[in-house]
Amino acid sequence: MFLWLLFLISAVAGYSISSIKINFNGLDKAHSGDHHGAIEVYSRAIELNPQYADAYINRGVSRARLGDHRGAIQDYNIAIELRSENADAYFNRGVSKNQQRDYRAAIQDFNSAIELKPQDAMAFLNRGTSKNELGDYRGAIQDFNRAIELEPEYAIAFYNRGVSKALLGDERGAIQDYDKAIAIDPRYADAYINRGLSKLSLDNLDSGCLDFSKAGELGDDEAYEIIGIYCR
Repeated sequence: MFLWLLFLISAVAGYSISSIKINFNGLDKAHSGDHHGAIEVYSRAIELNPQYADAYINRGVSRARLGDHRGAIQDYNIAIELRSENADAYFNRGVSKNQQRDYRAAIQDFNSAIELKPQDAMAFLNRGTSKNELGDYRGAIQDFNRAIELEPEYAIAFYNRGVSKALLGDERGAIQDYDKAIAIDPRYADAYINRGLSKLSLDNLDSGCLDFSKAGELGDDEAYEIIGIYCR
């Protein structure tokens, strides 16, 4: 299961042109993978304008990318204090809380994000992921359903719904969702592995092993470990 983070690039009235320009420079660094450099740039933008909520959010994203979720949450907290209606700040804070395994708090943040932006498929996806972690598989499926309604070609939502169905013992339903995820993204190695595992649960060994082989071809080393156990 995967979680996503959102950078912000909006320019808000009242922000200095210099701080906005610096923020964009930070985005350039972040998009090139230089998150340490991006953090330095966002910090300069914040020094110029301590009320620049987007710069805090973007710095939080780069901190999260580097695994500093505690620091990221601190930045999102400030952004929310500055602009309490900012859905993306709640969303990103929920992602970091999820990474810290604070799933209930993450769900609260995704709730806030959804209230502010009810058409955000990613917020439903991530809330469903947190519900899965808490064992609320039926609640998770409801969220994945909504994500798919909003984004019908959302491969990861089909994949995660398949995971939830498998955890509820609905292996056939899970396979249908993995099928859809693979149809959307034929290089989705995790979907092949999970579909193979569901097929094994239904005693469909040969087909399951073909899925593991395909996942291996796509670069997933775990697939070969599974093949060594089940596909002799």
